[in-house]
Amino acid sequence: MAPTTSDSDSDSDSAAKEGRLASLRDILVSSYGVTDDGLVKALCALAEGTCQVAILLSNYVDHDDAYAGTRNSSGDDQLNLDLDCDAAVFAAVRESGAFSVAASEETPEETDVSPAGGANAPGGSTFSLGFDPLDGSSIIGANFSVGSIYGVWPGIGVLGRTGREQAAAAVALYGPRTTLLVALPAASSGNGHPAVVFEVTLVDGRARWGLSRRSVALRPEGRVFAPGNLRASNDNDRYGSLIRHWMEERYTLRYTGGMVPDVCHMFAKGGGVFSNVSSDRAKAKLRLLYEVAPLGLVVECAGGATTHEARDGSVLDCVIDDLDRRLGVCFGSTEEVEKYKKFMFEGGGGGISEAGGEEKKVNEP
Repeated sequence: MAPTTSDSDSDSDSAAKEGRLASLRDILVSSYGVTDDGLVKALCALAEGTCQVAILLSNYVDHDDAYAGTRNSSGDDQLNLDLDCDAAVFAAVRESGAFSVAASEETPEETDVSPAGGANAPGGSTFSLGFDPLDGSSIIGANFSVGSIYGVWPGIGVLGRTGREQAAAAVALYGPRTTLLVALPAASSGNGHPAVVFEVTLVDGRARWGLSRRSVALRPEGRVFAPGNLRASNDNDRYGSLIRHWMEERYTLRYTGGMVPDVCHMFAKGGGVFSNVSSDRAKAKLRLLYEVAPLGLVVECAGGATTHEARDGSVLDCVIDDLDRRLGVCFGSTEEVEKYKKFMFEGGGGGISEAGGEEKKVNEP
């Protein structure tokens, strides 16, 4: 009997999925020496979740009934699209068998996603995941580029961990192309590979991941700036002075209001600086687990630098003591982050606390 249309579609979808998984697996193992089969499965699961989010975004047309009537932990109104993307990533994660626990910006609790019969992924390690399924949902209505952010920790649980403990991180960007930046610390690659960031692109009708940038790196300098939470410059004099410096030095402004496209633009140009600073009246919004730690790992693996907005220290050393912990940050080229520190920290006072208030000394631990 001839297959029905639905049978043909199902077979085609299955073949495309196998092609995506096989192509990324080959890139991870052959090009980057990843020997941990569990980590390979984990990253392939995130790539598959990314593909499913891309499909959801390409079919997003119902703007009149966009809101779900709920709010996430930060108080943001949730779009139905937020929840659909969240469910798509959770489904891919559960199916992979590589993860024990996952928490997301839309589902802000450590959720058991382990396969039936045990927490450990057969044939490899088990991992825990913190992710933002749809970064930039506030600009999706204008059809701007948006993204997904993933942080992968070895073992069970994300509370009490630091970003430096991550086994990998990944950032998806949905624009004219669907791309995935993958960061692998040196410890996650075999054969003595150094830390690396590479980019893959979804190609051939979403049937395969192709290696589009073998190595993504940030130069020490980059005269491109993306000043997040700009309203804070109104009552944070140091931030205001820094922004004036960037303009007076004729830096190029590239800011969309979406963290992922703004940081990815910095990678595309090979340098630059992204800041998101708070004040008494404009509080910190970026979450350490879902956004800051994973993107921080990507930046540092690419040779860049990160710092907490209020003290001189990498964001990768901040402890995730609360799933909703928030902070301001500066990411970018090493010399650009040093300039940030000069403007924001010099003088030993007047910094910004993690809650968005004034600290007596910015260099306190």
